[in-house]
Amino acid sequence: MDLRSKIILIYGPTASGKSNFAIKLSKKINGEIINADSMQVYKELKVLSARPSKNKYKKIKHHLFGFHSVKKKFSTGDWLKLANQKIEDIKKRKKVPILVGGTGLYFKSLTDGLVSIPNIPIKFRENVRSLHKKIGNKKFFSKLIKLDPLVKNRIKSSDAQRSIRAYEVKSFTKKSIYEWFKKTKSNYQQKDFYKIYIDFPKDKLVERIHLRTQEMIKKGAISEVKKFNSLKVRNDKTAFKAIGIKEVNEYIQKKIKIAQVIEKISIKTRQYAKRQRTWANGNMQNWNKINPIQLTDFLKKI
Repeated sequence: MDLRSKIILIYGPTASGKSNFAIKLSKKINGEIINADSMQVYKELKVLSARPSKNKYKKIKHHLFGFHSVKKKFSTGDWLKLANQKIEDIKKRKKVPILVGGTGLYFKSLTDGLVSIPNIPIKFRENVRSLHKKIGNKKFFSKLIKLDPLVKNRIKSSDAQRSIRAYEVKSFTKKSIYEWFKKTKSNYQQKDFYKIYIDFPKDKLVERIHLRTQEMIKKGAISEVKKFNSLKVRNDKTAFKAIGIKEVNEYIQKKIKIAQVIEKISIKTRQYAKRQRTWANGNMQNWNKINPIQLTDFLKKI
């Protein structure tokens, strides 16, 4: 199997061993690794995001890890622009780009393209949300269907977030969000990619998550959150979604013990892994599913 002409994509639930596998693969095919995890872009969240160590950076060149401030916005569009640049740079140097991470939307934007909907003014968006709150979800959805018939059978009436987004897009741009979706285009063709999904057994993943959470505490998660707090990051920034910040702060505030911190983070991480698997089931039917036992054999065949 020759993967040297491909762009390699490696996705899997958190704690499934993606990073270690990517390094082993990189050594075999002269690759370089590009981050595809939305939390590992932040320089201040090394421990909580389980970012690869500097020792691993020395073995294989890594890109887009720990370079962005938690105080600044970082969107999927920002990532896609940088990822495309890194892919081309790596290919020019006759090396293989290997993208690894657990943010499904990053991969989808790379393979399918990203919707370039014009920016909608905050005031306009707030008015739509106020309308939704005033009339309720059921009546709002009925208004949405009248406004944008293309939404029917594509968005569930109970999905308030997507309903609001569809309403504001059609109201502001005069075009359905699904018309905007048609305009998406990737820089690459599907044949340019080799897609790997690490299908890790749920029961074994639970144990790995718990052990990794314990390691995070030992490696300085408490100190990391204290430093994060000192930066006074606005709570609407994406970095605030990092698993562990809330739980560690409860410990800092003496509301819970360290054992409870570990348990709470482990539970939340398991829930996140479940969402990642669900996302994969709905979006990664054409990916090469490989379980951990098969990874060694996969590397031998290359």
